[in-house]
Amino acid sequence: MLVKICGIKTLADAQTAVESGADFIGFIFAESSRKVEPEIVGEIAANLAGQVKKVGVFANQTEQEVIKSAEIAGVDYLQLHSNESASFARRMPLPVIKAFSVNSEKDLENLHEYPADYLLVDLPKISSAKGLTLDWDMIRKADLPPGKVILAGGLTPENVRKAINAVSPFAVDVASGVETNGLKDAVKIKAFINEAKYTAGKEE
Repeated sequence: MLVKICGIKTLADAQTAVESGADFIGFIFAESSRKVEPEIVGEIAANLAGQVKKVGVFANQTEQEVIKSAEIAGVDYLQLHSNESASFARRMPLPVIKAFSVNSEKDLENLHEYPADYLLVDLPKISSAKGLTLDWDMIRKADLPPGKVILAGGLTPENVRKAINAVSPFAVDVASGVETNGLKDAVKIKAFINEAKYTAGKEE
């Protein structure tokens, strides 16, 4: 099971994620409490060991802004997290992760037609803040493309094993679920990755 730790802002947090076994680390360039400047990400990336993939997260930014930020930061993937069109995604110079906010089965229709390397299914922002999770059974039954689904939305070290067993995604994604008081928590990061990677397939 692959794991993405999102909302990284510091070298220490990035190193913790990498040393704990993260496959992807996400840096948010859109307006957010976790926003980080591309120049800082470039510095972080230059000091990371290993083969971790770096993801730049964007939301309704211009094509030029996305491309420039990605170049400065040196990311490997672009995560489009808002209303970006299919044609926008096709023009991107790097592999694309497209995030979809899911409220109901209707939101899952035609996801596979979007030109993205991976499809990230997430909760609407307000729902995530309330400590909710996606309807995993609904996601499983949606017949999404195998090997392309990244599961997000309210995941924590306590529930990620159950989520993986229910959905069988390609990867899992977490941000707030490995934080304490709005800051990345090394203990939670390690616990989340351990639960996702080394206990996947085991029952609760």
